[in-house]
Amino acid sequence: MSKQHAIRGLRGSALMIVLVVVMIVSLGAYTFSELMFTHNETATLSSQNIQAKWLVDAGIDVARVHLLQPHTQRMSAGGDFDNPTVFQAVNVIADPDPNLTGNFTMIAPNLDSDGYTAGFRFGLEDESSRLNLNTLTIADKYATDGGREMLMALPGMTVDIADAIMDWIDDDDETREFGAEFDYYQALGSPYEPNNGPFNTVEELLLVRGVMPELLFGADINRNGMIDSHEEPARQRVQELVSMANTSAGDEVLNAGSLDRGWSAYLTLHSQENNLNINGEPRIDINSADLQTLHQDLSAVFDPAVANFIILYRQGYELVDEPQTDGIPQPASAVEIDFLRESEREFTQVLDLVGKRLLYESDLVDEDPIDILPAYPLDISLANTIDLLMDNASTSSNPTIPGRLNINQAPRLLLQGVPGLSDEMIDFIIQTRSIDPYQDQQNYYRHETWLLKQSGINFLLGGTPFTLENMKALQPFICGGGSVFRAQIIGYYEGGTASARGEVVIDATTVTPRIRLWRDLSHLGRGYPLDVLGLHYAGGSQTALPSVQ
Repeated sequence: MSKQHAIRGLRGSALMIVLVVVMIVSLGAYTFSELMFTHNETATLSSQNIQAKWLVDAGIDVARVHLLQPHTQRMSAGGDFDNPTVFQAVNVIADPDPNLTGNFTMIAPNLDSDGYTAGFRFGLEDESSRLNLNTLTIADKYATDGGREMLMALPGMTVDIADAIMDWIDDDDETREFGAEFDYYQALGSPYEPNNGPFNTVEELLLVRGVMPELLFGADINRNGMIDSHEEPARQRVQELVSMANTSAGDEVLNAGSLDRGWSAYLTLHSQENNLNINGEPRIDINSADLQTLHQDLSAVFDPAVANFIILYRQGYELVDEPQTDGIPQPASAVEIDFLRESEREFTQVLDLVGKRLLYESDLVDEDPIDILPAYPLDISLANTIDLLMDNASTSSNPTIPGRLNINQAPRLLLQGVPGLSDEMIDFIIQTRSIDPYQDQQNYYRHETWLLKQSGINFLLGGTPFTLENMKALQPFICGGGSVFRAQIIGYYEGGTASARGEVVIDATTVTPRIRLWRDLSHLGRGYPLDVLGLHYAGGSQTALPSVQ
C-alpha cells in the first residue's frame, strides 16, 4: 500500500471516529435532555400532589367559614345539603391550561329513604343522621335495652354483637345477656381490656367481639359511596356474612338494609346539637334556680301568660286535668307572681308544658282558688305556637345536646331502631319530612316537634300516629337537625395529573367551627370521575363555576 493510500485510510478512520463520537455525544445529550424532562415532570407532579393537599385544606376552610354563618344566612346561600354553587368545582388555582387548573369539590353520596346510595350531592353530611355510639348508654336510661335496640337496626347486626358493644362502653364489668366483658377479652390469645367507656374512634369497634372488617367497612373499599366493578367480590363476601348472620339468628328478623358502605357509614361519635335558637342565642333554661331572672328572660320572648305559667309550674302549684272551681278559668297572666315563693318542681322536658293546667291557690285567706288555663293547649293552635317554645326554651343550660338522631335525614333502617317508633310512624316521617333544610324556607321541620304540628294540621283528616305522650317518649332519641357536619373533600387538577382526598368532621357548636376528625384518603385515589367533580375548562372553554378569591 502506498503512503498516499495509507493517509487516505487514516483520514477515513478519523472521520468514522468523529461520526461515532458525535453520535454518542448526541445520544448522551438526548438522554440527558429526556432525563431532565422526566425530572421536570416529576417535580411538577410532586408539586401538584402537594398543592392538591392544599386544595383539600382550602375546602376545609371554606366549609368552616360556611358553618360560621348563622343558620338563616347559610340557607340564603343555598344551604349545606346539596349546594353545587358553594361546594362543587371551587377554583383555587386559575390557569387556561387544564393541567394547571386546581379545584376542590365537597361530595357526598345521596341516599334514598332506606339508606341505599342514589347518586351524588355536593354538600355536607349532618352527623346527627348517623347513630352515635357513645350515647347508646343514655338510650338505656329511657328504654329497656334501648342501646341494643338502636344497634339492632344495623344490617347484619346480631344480639351477641350488639350486647358486646354495649358491654364495651358501659362503665361496669357485668356481662349483659349476650355480651362480653373483661373475662372474655382476658381469655384471648393476646388479651386486652374493654374500654368500659366511650369509643375513641369508630374503628375501635374491631376490638369488640364478633365485629369483622367486612361488616364495619362494607364493600366500598375506596369510600366513594358506590360499588365499583373491582369491589364486586367484596360485596359478595359481605352479602355472605349478612346471610350467615340471618341464618344463625333463627326466627329473629335482622335488618336487610344496605351494607355496601358498612356499619361505619351509619355510625359516629361526634353528633350533637347547639342549644341555641335560630338567631344563635342561648335558649332560656326553664329550670333556672333564679325565678325572678327567669321570669324576666321569659317575658322578653314569650307572652306574659306563658312566662307566668312557667314560674307557677316551677313553684309547685297543683297540676290538674279539669277545672277545679266554679269560676271562669284565667290565663296565668291574671296572677301576680310571688317571687318569694321558692321553686318546688322542675321540667323533665319542654313538652311538659303542653296541655297542662294549674290550680292557683293564693296564700291569702280571702282569695279564692283560680283555674289557670294551659299556656299551650293541646289543640290545633299548637301548630302556630310550638316553634317559638322549642326554639327559645330548654330544660338545661348546657351549650349542646348530644347524640340524638335527625329524623329528617336518617335512613329508614336507623329510624327502625329508635325505641317507640312503630313502622306506621316511620312511614309517616319518611312520607312527610323534608330532607334538605334549604327546601324548608319556613323552618317548618327545624324541630322534631313538627310531628305534633302535622298532627294538628291533619286533625280533620284523621290525625297522625303521633300523640303528645309518644312524642314525649321519643324526644330523648330524635331531633330535627344537628350542628356537627362531615365533609369529603377532593382537591384535583382538571387535567387529571394530581389529586388528593380528605374526610373531615367539623363541629359548629363552638364559636369558631373546629375540626373533630381529619383523615387523609388520598391513598384510595380520586374516587370520582372529573366530570362529576366539575370542570372549568371543559373542551377548552371556561364554564361558570365558583372560585375562591
